[in-house]
Amino acid sequence: MTIRANVLECRDLKKSFGDNEAVKGVGFRIAEGETYGLLGPNGAGKTTTISMVTGLLERDDGEVTVDGQPLTTASVDAKRAIGLVPQDLAIYPDLTAKENLTFFGRLYDMPSGDLKARVAEVLEIIGLTDRADDRTEEFSGGMKRRLNIGLGLLHKPRLLLLDEPTVGVDPQSRNAILESVELLSGEGMAVLYTTHYMEEAERLCDRVGIIDLGEIKAEGTRRELVQMVGQHDRIRLQATGPCEAGVEALAALAVVKEAGVRDGGIEMLVDDADQSLAQILGKVSGAGVTVTSVDVDEPNLESVFLHLTGRALRD
Repeated sequence: MTIRANVLECRDLKKSFGDNEAVKGVGFRIAEGETYGLLGPNGAGKTTTISMVTGLLERDDGEVTVDGQPLTTASVDAKRAIGLVPQDLAIYPDLTAKENLTFFGRLYDMPSGDLKARVAEVLEIIGLTDRADDRTEEFSGGMKRRLNIGLGLLHKPRLLLLDEPTVGVDPQSRNAILESVELLSGEGMAVLYTTHYMEEAERLCDRVGIIDLGEIKAEGTRRELVQMVGQHDRIRLQATGPCEAGVEALAALAVVKEAGVRDGGIEMLVDDADQSLAQILGKVSGAGVTVTSVDVDEPNLESVFLHLTGRALRD
């Protein structure tokens, strides 16, 4: 198994604004090629955390290391390893997409030859090659968001931070943004992605930190988080034949936590439906049960968040 180096490590980050403790000891790490999601409602502390991780905001306490280098608000070298995509658009409306990218590339002091090739690469990644020479004031909101991501990618950062990049965009543009982000970890980039959309975190993120009221409530893969709070997958089998015998047969499987006859079939709670379904079907078939349909309901991060915080993600 290949051990990937950590690109970002932050420990015990704290930040208060007057009497308001916005961030209360947040810490996590992100390895190269990994996408880590900060999932929480508006006001949970996501943007404040990102601002400290990038060195834009002085932290009250804690440590941040990027690509092996300690980072503070005064750091230069460590910040060069970071690409930031903020919530607010950082593009010039009177410039074309290509001109925006070229302008920011010059700010990064990229050599002219390298910059031209990189601008073309980034336009391809964000799906704007055919609009490269159009002024961005003519772009839709989703296209502007995609260009905003391109600006953060331009200098090939080791760590890319995206702060709610799909807020206020249409479904088609949102999907294009998510597809662009999916490509990045495959190229070895470490990605920190903040969102209050559960489905985005489930689609994009290798690991998720659930943040609420300035604290990380839990962290792990979707499967780990679900198991941590005692949630199980639910499987419903529509079936004919001796269903009671099927339930008795399932008692021999450790992965089946509970099973019973329900509405002309068998319903059960299991640890991991993906891994155990074939074994379950084999058991009930061996008991003489004929299965006509299978329905699997996996708990999602919304249910985990509700369990941990006592409120829905968008409350």
